[in-house]
Amino acid sequence: MSILQELLKDIPVPQMVRIRQKFDRTAVTEIREVLEEELRKPGAVDRIQPGQRVAVAVGSRGVANIGLLTRTTIDAIKERGGEPFIVPCMGSHGGATAEGQKNILHHLGVTEEAMGAPILSSMEVVKIDSLPNGLPVYVDKIASEADAIVVINRVKPHTAFRGPIESGIMKMIAIGLGKQKGAEACHQLGFKYMAENVPQMARIMIDKLPILFGVAVVENAYDETCLIEVLPASDIEEREVELLKEAKSRLPQILFGQVDVLVIDYIGKNISGDGMDPNVTGRYPTPYAHGGPDVSKMVVLDLTEETNGNANGVGTADFTTQRLVDKTDLPGTYANGLTSTVCAPTKLATTLENQLYAIKAAVKTCNILDYTKCRLVRIQDTLHLGEIEISVNLLEEARQHPDIEILTEPYDLAFDSEGNLFG
Repeated sequence: MSILQELLKDIPVPQMVRIRQKFDRTAVTEIREVLEEELRKPGAVDRIQPGQRVAVAVGSRGVANIGLLTRTTIDAIKERGGEPFIVPCMGSHGGATAEGQKNILHHLGVTEEAMGAPILSSMEVVKIDSLPNGLPVYVDKIASEADAIVVINRVKPHTAFRGPIESGIMKMIAIGLGKQKGAEACHQLGFKYMAENVPQMARIMIDKLPILFGVAVVENAYDETCLIEVLPASDIEEREVELLKEAKSRLPQILFGQVDVLVIDYIGKNISGDGMDPNVTGRYPTPYAHGGPDVSKMVVLDLTEETNGNANGVGTADFTTQRLVDKTDLPGTYANGLTSTVCAPTKLATTLENQLYAIKAAVKTCNILDYTKCRLVRIQDTLHLGEIEISVNLLEEARQHPDIEILTEPYDLAFDSEGNLFG
């Protein structure tokens, strides 16, 4: 028996129950019809002239219905006689390579065949200006040569800074269209100044580039589209401020203020740019954002298939597994830290041989006197918080909460012969 096995052998894993957390589930059911109506607003597709080449900027974040949103936009551009093409709009994601970014779009269902438009992926940029503080402003060269640019993105709280504008169309323009070089420039002075630099860069790009409009979506707590709005270029900044407020009010959350151990089954870039959304976990990569539960110890067990080995965010956890480490593409992961200048999330957390020991290690170190009283929460990932598992020590609190339904009797977590969870 190893020293770690000896230290952890008597640490209990609490019994669990499955619960349902209830959030507002208002959603748009007719995605295509609603977006088609929005696209007919003045200042949207009516500005496209026959024969114009239109760059449709599509990102890498987990945006619900991204394929349908993109195809509907492309079809509307074609109906006006435009010639649309897709540009990957994702800063340094995909290992900061053209092929890697195209592959990310493929995993999202945004393929040339499905969208009916070519994907032109390149990391080449051109510098179009500088901010007063000296930061250069870059834009994707292919997009810069188009007659018009359209940007599609979800509006939501950022994971590392706070401001009137966080993650949305403006950030997509400043960092996504800026590719690796633009993302690097925007992050150069750190997240302390991102709330200033992102809007400033986006304003310059809107002024100097043929950006026609943005397709902005807000999602509910179930990762479903609940609002679609087409924003003419002149309205993007003002409307995004209001849409961010709406998005924050609909953010999914763990309905327990204090958690001893949070177990997260999967992290990945398709879940959040940070692998897991700090707005949900309460663990932020910088001191410039806040909110969420008070979590003593956090465990991440595995990577999503879609993240392609990018384990960005694992460093904000306390413990992980050898399984996750074996799947990790270190260069691809480190590219995020080198671009964002925030390297703590790309470090490897303390690594245990299997999931059982990783969970036991978190229980052992969560700073409570009686391990059997551990307040443990287990979630699939930070996008899916409708049904989660809680330890029996949270059961009474759950019974008192009006937005929680208890689904099962207490049960033991089931581990296989290798110490990994079933299912």
